[in-house]
Amino acid sequence: MDYALIPSPSTSVWEIPLPLGAIGIESLPLRAYALCIIAGIVAACWITEARLRSRGAPKGTVLDLAVWAVPAGIIGGRIYHVITSPDAYFGEGGDPIAALYIWNGGLGIPGAVALGGAGVWIACRRTRVPFSMIADSIAPALPVAQAIGRLGNWFNQELYGKPTSQPWGLEISPLHQTSIPSEFRGAQAYEPTFLYELVWNLGIAGVIWKLDQRFKFGMGRAFAVYVGLYGLGRFWIEGRRIDVAHAFLGLRVNEWVALAMMVGAVIYLLRVQGKRLILVTDSAGLLQPVEWDSPQAQGFDMADSGRDVEDSEKTEEPDTDSDSGKKTRPGERGSRGDSDDDDSAESTSKEGPSGEGSGS
Repeated sequence: MDYALIPSPSTSVWEIPLPLGAIGIESLPLRAYALCIIAGIVAACWITEARLRSRGAPKGTVLDLAVWAVPAGIIGGRIYHVITSPDAYFGEGGDPIAALYIWNGGLGIPGAVALGGAGVWIACRRTRVPFSMIADSIAPALPVAQAIGRLGNWFNQELYGKPTSQPWGLEISPLHQTSIPSEFRGAQAYEPTFLYELVWNLGIAGVIWKLDQRFKFGMGRAFAVYVGLYGLGRFWIEGRRIDVAHAFLGLRVNEWVALAMMVGAVIYLLRVQGKRLILVTDSAGLLQPVEWDSPQAQGFDMADSGRDVEDSEKTEEPDTDSDSGKKTRPGERGSRGDSDDDDSAESTSKEGPSGEGSGS
């Protein structure tokens, strides 16, 4: 029986002509893989910004984070890919320079999350926003970004599974079958494992959003849910793939990493407790992280709708600084917001920069 199989794009690069061969270059390559990665980053920043604003963070906080997190995440993702799939670069007939060709595909999510998290931690030390607040805010945004990024694998015709006769089978051109074992070449269609992960990631985002609404996660527990659910899906999906990869004790390296993610997430969720933090301005005009149900947070709307804090300020009675008479509101940076007083910026509540956890 003939099925309407999923076609693969005929091209993944578009050449954009430059006028008069500017600076000696006649055209500029526009790569679908890069566009998908950029679109994913933009979506993640938008979602994270909305969630941070609903927690009282100043407008534009996500840009301060992205400056550090995005480059670090891309580097970490590439390093992880090269380490777990080294033969194409350092094996027989490999090309070490190709390890730098990120536009050809190959970003390992665990490495991107790990090194990107390090970039976020650095940014948190500079912005004085608790790391755990960032982790919980970004938890549903990351899988959305990954889902969008997986479309780049479709354009590159990579990350597919065994031959299949199912109607959702993916057509792969012979040119892109050279990296798979010979016994699987020449099939009419293959399992679209990139599509499996895309759908799974969108499901993760929805689950985290609903659970976070219900339980008001704190101390990075929303991020731990992301790590555990991603590991669960990745373990199954990784077992469906047929591209060459290193194995250990019968499992691919990525399957072991997925198992470690699941175990680590469960342990974290069982051992770590803590309420959600929000940022409010104190009498000195400094942002302070406090628990959402604490006396200091009175008047702050905890509805996790992602709405702009400025909208809530229009309907809420502002607090008044008893010393200076200055009106201050949750999420509004005071005139002394750039103070170097670390003791006042780092809250002594249960959760703060020194006691943060991302669940990764």
